[in-house]
Amino acid sequence: MWVCSGSSVAAEIAGAAGVDWVLIDGEHSPIGLETITGLLRALAAYPATPVVRVPALDAVVIKHVLDAGAQNLLVPMVDTAEQAADAVRAVRYPPAGVRGVGSALARASRWNAVPEYLTRAAGLVSLTVQIESAAAVEQAAAIAAVEGVDALFVGPADLAASMGLLGQQGHPEVVAAVHRVFDAAHAAGKPVGVNCFDPERAREYARAGADFLSVTADVTLMMRGAQEAAASLR
Repeated sequence: MWVCSGSSVAAEIAGAAGVDWVLIDGEHSPIGLETITGLLRALAAYPATPVVRVPALDAVVIKHVLDAGAQNLLVPMVDTAEQAADAVRAVRYPPAGVRGVGSALARASRWNAVPEYLTRAAGLVSLTVQIESAAAVEQAAAIAAVEGVDALFVGPADLAASMGLLGQQGHPEVVAAVHRVFDAAHAAGKPVGVNCFDPERAREYARAGADFLSVTADVTLMMRGAQEAAASLR
């Protein structure tokens, strides 16, 4: 489930609702670093795992989000194995990566209260890259094979747009492309998920091999509920 509103109340409701994971969206939502930090704090009391989607593959942005305490990152618009490798380097300290060292100032290490944080950090962070274009589908096997990429996540909306099928996430060609990514990820021994707000199609993706799903958002639920309430009184 996505949290796109920036509301800590919405995040806590999502965390308490029984979902396995809550996706804090920093790409399409007006959510900045301070809000992300607050949402991570809000979710800390709940069993749902928080995942932060950064706005772009940017080492500085990724450093900020990691230092704020995010341990599970989703990087959008990864089209090549080279970009996937860049994402891996962004989440790791030298010599394996380029993450800037500032743990004494960071919530991630509890301001250096976490023993041996610098040497343990790589094992505390999961990295999922998002497959969102026809080009990325073609490179899915190579992307999945990158060491340090923990999982793939398919974004059918942008994928459909890149295929000339804007707004047609359920088009058979788009669905077939999603299945290709499933196959590529599983061949590499990596889990793969997909974003799908259509319940029946989400179930079909689960049957087809999706290991995890994102099926709704806080703003979606609020809009639908508000529309239904308004319509019921007219």
